[in-house]
Amino acid sequence: MARVPELNHTAQIVHKYGDVSRETVERLQIYVDLVLKWQPAQNLIAPSTIPDIWVRHVVDSLQTQWNFPSAKTWVDIGSGGGFPGIVTAILLADVPDAHVHLIESNQRKAAFLRTALRETGSKGTVHPGRIESVAKEWRQGPVDAVSARALASLDLLLKLSEPFTRQGATAVFHKGQDFQREINEASHTWTFDLVEKKSLIDPTSRMLLLSNISARPNQEGVA
Repeated sequence: MARVPELNHTAQIVHKYGDVSRETVERLQIYVDLVLKWQPAQNLIAPSTIPDIWVRHVVDSLQTQWNFPSAKTWVDIGSGGGFPGIVTAILLADVPDAHVHLIESNQRKAAFLRTALRETGSKGTVHPGRIESVAKEWRQGPVDAVSARALASLDLLLKLSEPFTRQGATAVFHKGQDFQREINEASHTWTFDLVEKKSLIDPTSRMLLLSNISARPNQEGVA
């Protein structure tokens, strides 16, 4: 298994991109260790990215909360191995009333997410099930933000997150170099206010912050 940096080295990596507390770095290290421990059985991240896990996955995921720091209650859809949902929960671990809801249909990955929350001392709830089903039965009240990373096209993400965004949540999505095409395609189905922010780790990628989202008239399949 690929070796990850020592704690002081990981702090240097993270601080290159933004300021976090030592406690946060320690929690992130615990999480990375868990990812690597569970990786052989769960395939939580692409094997080729393991040597660069701190930049490719951790720092990339830190951007989610960094781009919307006022949000306290998050829903992370299609959480998988926890990037960015667990990272967001770690950043908010000491923030009063903060909470991250992680939706994941794979039961074994859901078990990993529960372990990651517990071991890092982060505040969150894992909702095992399909995004549509969990959203339909939602009883946890309004949320501030919805996040997703490497999950689906922007058009589909807006559909999946619609039960939350129609209540006022802002969507914070990671998108790669094809982001402009996805924005154009989604604009045929949805109206939204958009803020684009260049990715800290890849100048060709973007963090998209979408608010005031609504379906255009006569769009089938949208509640």
